[in-house]
Formats: sequence, C-alpha cells, structure tokens
Amino acid sequence: MAVTYPRKILNTVSARQMMVEVVKQRSVQVLFLNSYRFNEQRSCQELTVLIEALNGKPRELVREISHHIQDEARHAAWLTDLLVDMGEEIANLQGGSYIDQLNRLIDFGPDSKIEDSLIAALAVINATEKRGCQAFAAHIAALRQAPATEENVAIRETLEKILPEEAAHVRWGSRWLGHFASQSPDHRQRVNAAKYKYAMIEHAAFEAGMDITAGAELRRLGNLVEIANTMPVWERPAYLLERLPEALLSQDLQKSRFLAAKRVWQEKPEKLVDQFIPMFLKGLQNLRPSLATGR
Repeated sequence: MAVTYPRKILNTVSARQMMVEVVKQRSVQVLFLNSYRFNEQRSCQELTVLIEALNGKPRELVREISHHIQDEARHAAWLTDLLVDMGEEIANLQGGSYIDQLNRLIDFGPDSKIEDSLIAALAVINATEKRGCQAFAAHIAALRQAPATEENVAIRETLEKILPEEAAHVRWGSRWLGHFASQSPDHRQRVNAAKYKYAMIEHAAFEAGMDITAGAELRRLGNLVEIANTMPVWERPAYLLERLPEALLSQDLQKSRFLAAKRVWQEKPEKLVDQFIPMFLKGLQNLRPSLATGR
C-alpha cells in the first residue's frame, strides 16, 4: 500500500523551520494554539457526521470512530484550558479554518459507491492526522530549543499529551485502509488512488491557510488543476468551475492578509516595510509549486 507524507509549504518551508519562528513571537504562537483548538473541536463534528452516514456499519469501525471523537474532544478541552490559563481569547478563527478549506476541496464524486466513499473518508482522516502529528512534533521540538519559560513549558507539556494520541489515530486509519486494500488487487488500487488524491487535497487545504503571499491565488489554481487531474475526465470541468471563484477571489485570503498586516503594524510598525512587504512579494518567486511528484 502506498505511503504518503505531508509536504512542505510551497515545497520549500518545513514544519520545523516554520515552528522555530512561530515560538519566537507569543502572539503568533497563540494564533497557532487557537487554530489547533478549533480544528480539534471541529473534527468532533465532522466525525459525528461520518458516524451518522455509516448508520452502524461496519460496527467495529463505528465504535472506533466514537473513541476517536472522545480523543479529539479531550484535546480541544486541554487546549482550551491552556489558552484560558494564558489569559487568551478562544474565539472562532478570523481568517477561515483548515477544515473549511478541506471541505471546499473534497469531492467524493456524484456516483461514488458507499465503500469508495468510506475509503475516501478514511484517506482524508489519515492525511489530516499525519499533518497534526507533523505540526505537534515540530512545535514541541521548537519549544525544547526555546527559553524554558513557565508558559512555554505549559504549552509543550500540553502538546506532548496530545501527540501520542494523534500518532495512534494515524495508525488506526492506516490499519483500516490496509484492511480494505488487502481484499483484492482492485481494492488496493482504489485505496492507493484515494490516499494519493486526498493527500494532495489535504496539502492544498493546509497551504491555503498558510500562504498569504503575492501569487497565492495562482498557486491555489495550480493546486486545483493538480487535484482535478486525479479524477475521471468527465468530472474535472465541474470540479474546477465550482471551486474556481473561491481560488481566485477568496475573501478569507484577503481577510488573512489584512489581519496579518494589521498585527505587524500594531506590534512594530517598522516591520511592515522592513519584513512584511518583502515577505509578501517573495511569493511572486514561486507562483505555481507542483504538488504532484508521482504516486
């Protein structure tokens, strides 16, 4: 069975490189923590929808997803407690969420069989859990190198409680995907295709939330084309046309850009010209990174 891993942002920035910078600025680190909290909380809703769609079958899978929801709710509670203890807000995300981006890109197909839809759902869960493991591991590693303030220690200890359960979720998803892949050569091909497709979709969703630099709209368009190319030819036009306006005219993207510039201006106005604008324009150097490097 094919193995997929989360990719770098713009194919150049690793999670560890990013987190080293994140932990240097308290306000930015708080934004990441609140994003983790929101995504853990929202995943409970998404998994509940999946359970209801399964309608009790297969029974063992439904039971395991129920325990998965319990884990995600516990993670959200830990992160909520952490942020409240830090004196921070726990409001909804202002620039749109990772899961919202994911849902905009997902398309199980109009004629998908129940089994194919289940394989697709498991592939999505597996890809997002891998991303969570990567993010938490990188954040923990960065905090171990950062000053051991009381607050940094509290953040690290909270993430260290969550990471093993996230890793268990990856193993759980891989086990179920392996179960379907082992049924026949056709099943193996379908599972591998789903893992490839939804790893690309997950990456595009994650990058959409992280990339606010110049040219982000064109990179989103490039990602859409890459994803569409994994679909049957007759499904590609509808998929692209439905998502094209959001890629090129995203209000969430413009809002995120404005909020980022506003935050820099409020903290250190001189950084807006010295750092933010050059960083923003640097996006023009990489207008269309390729996600597809082969199966």
